[in-house]
Amino acid sequence: MTDVRKLIARLGAAEQKLTRFLAPCLPGGRVRTRVQGLVCEFEPPAGFEGWGVFAPEGRAARLLESADPIAVSEYLALFPALRVRLVHPVSGRSWLAYPVNESDARQRLGQVCPRVVHLVDEGARLEVAVTRLEGAALWFDQLDRKADPLAAAFLNESLGSEVLPEHLRCRGLTPEMRVAYELAASQESFFQETLRLRNEHERLRQALRVGGGNLRSYIDRGDHWVVEWTDGQGERHSSAIGKADLTVLSAGICLAGEDQRFDLQSLVGVVEGNW
Repeated sequence: MTDVRKLIARLGAAEQKLTRFLAPCLPGGRVRTRVQGLVCEFEPPAGFEGWGVFAPEGRAARLLESADPIAVSEYLALFPALRVRLVHPVSGRSWLAYPVNESDARQRLGQVCPRVVHLVDEGARLEVAVTRLEGAALWFDQLDRKADPLAAAFLNESLGSEVLPEHLRCRGLTPEMRVAYELAASQESFFQETLRLRNEHERLRQALRVGGGNLRSYIDRGDHWVVEWTDGQGERHSSAIGKADLTVLSAGICLAGEDQRFDLQSLVGVVEGNW
């Protein structure tokens, strides 16, 4: 059994010998280094973001200098690489990104989803970057010089031309490129409105479809929609539907004042006499 007191003493002695260390630093975060195999955390100076060389002072870390790029490269080379496509900045030098290869991401991360890459110091929207995975953090290493620059140019040109994600077409287009493009498109005001309308339409269509009806059209009335729809027999109806939970405000047929007992999905059954 390990003698805890000896371990603490050995750790303390090692910390005394620690005079400087290289680490990445994010605003509001802490800087870390390993001492005797254990991770030690220090409070960095306020306002610094980047790679630095620090000196421990109790539980704080004093910034000695910005880290040399060669030393940073050697540090990053210790960790597995993951290629991602940069999507858009989220804060400071941190960018949202999506994996270039979903199989590789699943192997490295255990799942496929957008991830935040920290300390990005070059690159632009929808370019491919090499990152390094340290624990749960992704650190920017460099732009992928082997990636096709025309792909990023095509995606950005398509954004500028307001091409919807489902209409994106080009030779060599991968599912991962399409996802990254859709994530980037969601930041553009034109696409935000288009996607909002598409989501509204799908929400109403699905509710009616489950009940056995079909959506024809709808009009936005602020806090509710006026929905034009048909039942299973093809009969047309017009109903006022609340946006929050699709509650029926006015069914368009006589429900003896009990309209709000139903939602859009169940309304179809009421109209067809299944309730």
